[in-house]
Amino acid sequence: MTIGFVLINVSPGTEKKVFDTMIKWDEIQELYPLFGDYDLIAKVQTSDYEGLSDIVVNKIRALKGVTETKTLTGAKF
Repeated sequence: MTIGFVLINVSPGTEKKVFDTMIKWDEIQELYPLFGDYDLIAKVQTSDYEGLSDIVVNKIRALKGVTETKTLTGAKF
């Protein structure tokens, strides 16, 4: 299992639409709006790093309104 936290910036006025779309995805464990440098943060869970990359590149970044992402991957101790 791989966990990633994805910081997301969107075009002004698209925050709610992007949020409403992403919250329905099975891979999104948690999703919160933010104030500050980023507009949303998503906790994403997939089976491996390739799955995490697929979600970020092919689903999140493909959404109309998404302008930037930054992905932080979880580490194992």
